[in-house]
Amino acid sequence: MFERSGSDAALLGDAFAADLLRGHTDTIVLGVLRRGDSYGFEIFKTIRDATGGAYEIKEATLYASYRRLVKDGLVEAYWGDETKGGRRKYYRITDAGHAVYRRNVAAWVVTRDLIDSLLDLGE
Repeated sequence: MFERSGSDAALLGDAFAADLLRGHTDTIVLGVLRRGDSYGFEIFKTIRDATGGAYEIKEATLYASYRRLVKDGLVEAYWGDETKGGRRKYYRITDAGHAVYRRNVAAWVVTRDLIDSLLDLGE
């Protein structure tokens, strides 16, 4: 999902790159949930591992995203069973969430292409 080379991983540690990603937290969470239902810390680990540890979303930021996504009907929350330890709140992407994810990714591609064009002006 977010495979990066070593030099890209170093770039992600930069505050500028982190700011660019921060505006896309909801879309990143929706992308993780497209793989299947998941709980909060597991989503955090998936994002961290996908970037080779170069980018970690703060817990408070993630939980604000979960609340917003549930409120907007893009994600459903439910309690899992306790057979695997403590009771966890799981999140599931809805059909509306899938639609918003696709729309946001399409917008990101257009934006990325525009930025690439602008950055290439000096070449």
